[in-house]
Parts: sequence; C-alpha cells; structure tokens
Amino acid sequence: MNSQNLTTYRKPNIVNHYQFLSQLQPAEIVILEKLRPQLPQFKMLDIGIGGGRTTTHFAPLVSEYCGIDYSPEMITACKAKFIQKIPNLSLEVVDARDLSQFADNYFDFILFSFNGIDYVEHSDRLKILSEVARVGKKNAYFAFSSHNLQAMFKEFSYQKHLSWSPFKTYVNLFMWGVLRLANFSSTTQQLENSKYYLIRDESHNFRLQTYYIKPEAQIVQLAPNFQDIELYSWQSGSKIMTMGDSVIDDDFWLYYLCRVKK
Repeated sequence: MNSQNLTTYRKPNIVNHYQFLSQLQPAEIVILEKLRPQLPQFKMLDIGIGGGRTTTHFAPLVSEYCGIDYSPEMITACKAKFIQKIPNLSLEVVDARDLSQFADNYFDFILFSFNGIDYVEHSDRLKILSEVARVGKKNAYFAFSSHNLQAMFKEFSYQKHLSWSPFKTYVNLFMWGVLRLANFSSTTQQLENSKYYLIRDESHNFRLQTYYIKPEAQIVQLAPNFQDIELYSWQSGSKIMTMGDSVIDDDFWLYYLCRVKK
C-alpha cells in the first residue's frame, strides 16, 4: 500500500467510519454459510479487519481467530471493541505483504475482505497471494474481494451517465467529471486493453489509488498457488458460473473463493 493510502486509513474519521460498519456483504454471507459446518474446527486469519466488521461475524464461530490490519489505529479500535468479549481472539498490527510471524501451513481459512488487497502495488499484491498460500494449510480456504476492471469501462464514458432526468444527468456528469479529472491521463481504451489498472475512484473522496483487475486476469494470478477458484457477485451473492455472465460486466466488486494448492 502506498504511503498516501496508509495515511488515509489512519485518519480518525476513517477509523470511525469503519468502526460503525457491521453488516456482511451478500457474497460474504454465502461464503460463511458454505463454510459454517467446518468453521468450529478452523483456525482463521482475517486480513485487513478495519473496524472489526467481519470480526463480529466470524470470530465467535472459529476455534482460533487472528485479525490483522496494518493501521495501528484500526487495531486499537478493535481491541477496545472485542478483546474482552470473544475468547481465542488475537488482534495484531501486521502488514499483509509480510506474514513472517505466522508459521507455514497454519491456517484453515484466510479472509481478506472489503477489497483490501486492492490498495497495494501490483508486485505487492503478488507477495500477499504468496504469503497467504504459505501460511494456509493444504486445501485451506482463501476468500477475498477485488474491484472489477471489466465493469469500470463504461464509467469512463459520459454517455453512460445521461438520463431522462435533467437533475440526475447533472449529478451523474458532475461525478463523471471528478472521476475523469482524478484520472486525467487514463482513457477507456487503456482500461479495455489492460489486465489490471490503478484508478482513483470514489473511495474516500478520490483519495485512494485502487487496483482494478479483470476476472480472467485474477484467475491467472491465483493459479500458481490456488485451485477450485469460484467467483461470486458482490451485490447478490450468486455464484458466477461463466465468464459470459452479465454480472461480470456490471458488478464493481467480485468475490473469489479458492483453496490453497501445495
């Protein structure tokens, strides 16, 4: 994660924002229910816990829970919230790019939610995937969400933002203008021709550089260390059966569930 992204996640107002988030995303609910029968036997690593949104739901269900975030302020907030309430819980300041404090083949389930993996450079993203594979047991589950570049193409075209409502058109075009200004050197053609792309989107008022990736490219990234790769819609939680599914063109986030290959 670049220094500007880290600075953003350490700001008191951002920490407060994440502290008050408590609901799982539809895809996370589907994944939780899929794994629920096995969770009582699982040692879980929850990466990028922020204000503890996923901690609330997963920590009470697993045999051992370790939640990490590289923002000390986020971990401090989580300790105040959970440390006296949930047994077998560990909360630590750790950078996902370096999980060296954890032993090889230790965790049964690793989660990296809320697109946390999208706020590092490309080479660091590959480091994270490698580290996850190292600390996960053979066939351990890995679930994460990521921004979908394929759904972002049309956002760069002003025609997509036109509406029969003059007011809605005004608002849409204003936000489109801010997006284009924040990414003034990027073109729709560049996005279409790229496997992944760094974009300043609406996240925290265009302050963050966000990594967007095409689903097919994400599967290629996962292939060396992971198998049984499944994709889920962020908005509905439905499983995506083919790359031709319309969800691929519409959902700005996608969830991936896979298993560690040893």
